[in-house]
Amino acid sequence: MTVIDLVPQGTAYGLLIGLGVLFCGVILVAIKIQRAYLAEDSGTSEMFMVANRSVGTGLTASAVFSSWMWINETVLSAAMCYRYGLAVPLWWGSGLCFQIALMAALGVMAKIRVPYAHTSLEIIRMRYGWVGHIIYMILNLTNNVFGCASMILTGSQLIHGVSAMNFVAATILIPLGVVLYTAVGGLKATFLTDFLHTTVALILIIYFTLSVLTHDAVGGLSGLYDKVVATASENYISGNYEGSLLTMKSKDAIIWGLILKFGNLALVVMDTAFWQKSFASEVNSTVPAYNLAAVAVFGIPWGLGTVIGLSARALHNTPIFPTYPGPLTATEVSTGMVMPYLVKALLGNAGMVAFFVLLFMALTSTVSSSMIAVSSILSFDMYKTYINPTAGDRRLLHVSHIAVVFHAVFITGISIALNYGGANMTWIGYFRPILSCPGIIPLGLTLFWSGQTRLAAILAPVLGFFTGLAIWLATAKSLYGRVDMTTTGEGLPALYGAIGSFFSPALYSVLISLYRPYKFDWREFLRIELVADDHSSVSESQPTPNPESREDKKEGPEPETKSVFVSSTSPDSNSPSPSQSRLSLDDVIHPFSPETLRELYRWSRIAWATFVALVLITFVLWPMPLYRDYIFTKSFFAGWTTVAIIWQFCAFLAVVVYPLYDGRLEIAKGVRGVWASSRRVWEGRKN
Repeated sequence: MTVIDLVPQGTAYGLLIGLGVLFCGVILVAIKIQRAYLAEDSGTSEMFMVANRSVGTGLTASAVFSSWMWINETVLSAAMCYRYGLAVPLWWGSGLCFQIALMAALGVMAKIRVPYAHTSLEIIRMRYGWVGHIIYMILNLTNNVFGCASMILTGSQLIHGVSAMNFVAATILIPLGVVLYTAVGGLKATFLTDFLHTTVALILIIYFTLSVLTHDAVGGLSGLYDKVVATASENYISGNYEGSLLTMKSKDAIIWGLILKFGNLALVVMDTAFWQKSFASEVNSTVPAYNLAAVAVFGIPWGLGTVIGLSARALHNTPIFPTYPGPLTATEVSTGMVMPYLVKALLGNAGMVAFFVLLFMALTSTVSSSMIAVSSILSFDMYKTYINPTAGDRRLLHVSHIAVVFHAVFITGISIALNYGGANMTWIGYFRPILSCPGIIPLGLTLFWSGQTRLAAILAPVLGFFTGLAIWLATAKSLYGRVDMTTTGEGLPALYGAIGSFFSPALYSVLISLYRPYKFDWREFLRIELVADDHSSVSESQPTPNPESREDKKEGPEPETKSVFVSSTSPDSNSPSPSQSRLSLDDVIHPFSPETLRELYRWSRIAWATFVALVLITFVLWPMPLYRDYIFTKSFFAGWTTVAIIWQFCAFLAVVVYPLYDGRLEIAKGVRGVWASSRRVWEGRKN
C-alpha cells in the first residue's frame, strides 16, 4: 500500500499513547469513586466478570452499542459504499441490528434458565459435559481472536497508511492502554469506558457527516447528488443497475450485505462478551437495553457511509484529493483508506486528528470487550473447571488479570502474523462467518430445545464447519479455477460457505438428536452457583439477581413455570443456596420470585416480537421494494440521507443522553461523595 503522510508520525505516536494513558487515568479515578461512594468493588470476581448483575438499562445499552460500534461500521462502510454505491450502507445497517435483538431474546432466556451463569460456556458445560465445553470454548476463543485481531489489524494498517508509523508498533500500542484499565476495573470498567467511547465517537461521527456534507467542495445534499451524477461515466460500477452509485439494485452490495449478516451474527452470539453484558444487566434491563442499542446502531453506517463514500467518489479525481492524479487502488479501498483521504482533503489536519481519535475509540472499545470475554473463559471456564476447581474468589480474580495480559500479547502476535500474511479486513470478513457460524444454532438450541442431545451439540458445529469450509473452497475452485487469497476473498464463495456453515448444523443437530432421543431437565441449570470467596461459601456482598425476592415468600411458582422449576420445600428462603449443586432436583429452588419470572417471560415475548419485526423491516419491507430498475432522484436521495443523519442524532439521545438520565442517582451520589471528601481535605489543609 502506498503511504501518503496524512498525519506526522510523531503526532500519531503521541495520540496513540496519550489517549491510552488518558483513558486509563479516567477509569482508575472512576474505580476509586465506585469503591468509595457506590459500594462497588472490582476486587471480587462477580464484579469483575458480571458487574454484580446490577447494571441499568441506559449503561447497558451504551456498552452494547460501543462493543458493536466496530471500526468497520465507520471506515469500512465508507470504503464499501465507495466501491459499490449507496446500497451498501443500508445493507450494513440492517446487518447490525437484528443480531443484537436476537441477543436480547437469548439473554433474557438465559436469565430465566440459568440465573447465576457467568459465561455462555458455563451453560454448555452444565448440559453437555467437558467434551462439549471444550468444543464451544474453542469456537468462542477463535471467534474472539479473529474478531479482535481483525480490528487491530485494520487499525494498524490504517495508522500505517495515514502516518507511516510502523504497523508492528501500531499493533502493539493499540491494546496497551486497554490492558491497564481492563485488568484493574473488570467488566464495570469496560461499561464506563464504553460510555465514554460511545459519547466521543458519536460526536465525531456526526461531526464528520455534517462537515463533509456542508463543505464547499461537496455542496450539501443537492451538490453531492449533482456531482455523483456528473461523474457517473467515470464511476461506472459493474453489477449495479446502469452502473450507477445511486441505486439499490447492486448485485455485489447485496452479496456483501448477506455475508456481513452471517458474520455479524457469529460475532454476537458466539462472543462471550455480549452474553456477559446480558448477565451483568438488571433483571428488567436486558431486553430494553439491547433493543435500544439494536435500533440506534442502524444509523451509523447508513448515514456516515453514504455521505463519506459518495463524496469520495465525487472528488477522488480532483486536485484536492491526496492521491491525485493517481487512482485510489483496490488495496487502499480494502484497507479502509477512503475515509482518511477524504477527511484530509476536506477538513485538513484538524480533521485528521479527529479521525485518529475516532479510530482509537472504535478500536479500544472492541479490544476491551474482547479482553474481558477471553479472560472470563480462561479463568472461569478453563482454570477453575480443569486446573483448580477449588479456586476461590481472589484466586480467580488474580487469574483473570493474568488472562487479560496474556490475551493482549497473544492477539497482538496474531494481528502481526495476519498482516505479514497479506490478510486485510475484507478477506477476514469473508472467512470469519465460515469459522464462527457453526456453533450459533446449537448454542441457541441449548436454551430453547430440551431435545438436543449431547452428541448432537458436540458433532453439529464440527460437521458444520467442515461443510462450510468445503463449500467455500470448492466454490472458489469451480468459479475461478484456483484456490488462493484472491479467489477465497471473492463474494460468492464466501456467501455460499457462510450459508453452509450456518444452516447445516441445524440439520445435523436434529438428525443426530433423533437417533437417540433424550429430554433435558431444565432444573439442572439451577445448580450453577455464584462464585464463592476465600472465606465463605457465598460472599455476603453478592446480591441475588432479584433482591426483592427475599421479601416475597409465596410458596411456589405460577403454573406456567411449574413444568420447569420445582419450588423448594422451604419456601421461606428464596435466596441462593451455596449447596444447590448437592441437592436433588426436587429440592433445587429458583432464585427469582414467581412475579419476577412472569415479568421475564413477558420480556422474552417482547424480545422475540422485536427481533421478528426488525428482520422483516430491515430485510424485506424496506430494501427489497427498492431492489429494482431505479436510480434515486434528487428529492428521494435528499430525503434518504436526511433520515439517516436524523437517525444519528436519535442514537446520540438513546445511548449517550439517556444513560446519564438513567444513572442520575448514582452520578449524584458519586459527585456528592467526591465533593464532601474534597471539602474535608481542603478544610484539613486550612487548619
